[in-house]
Amino acid sequence: MAKTPDSLREELLATNEEFRSLYDRHQDCERRLTKLHQKSLLSEKDELEEKQIKRQKLFLKDQMEAILRQRRTEEASA
Repeated sequence: MAKTPDSLREELLATNEEFRSLYDRHQDCERRLTKLHQKSLLSEKDELEEKQIKRQKLFLKDQMEAILRQRRTEEASA
């Protein structure tokens, strides 16, 4: 029986160091964005930082999704 996306994600967080590291870094990006968005007005430097954080966050998400896809493929062929 196939695992739900959430259960597979939880399993990887508990067992896969690379996935957990990517997740932690992704969460850090989210915290940094939240902190930036608390400002009433963003400076040019803030806007640039926001764009960089968003790019990094997307890159990390893509890496996590690749691991999830690989695990699903492995489980489907098992």
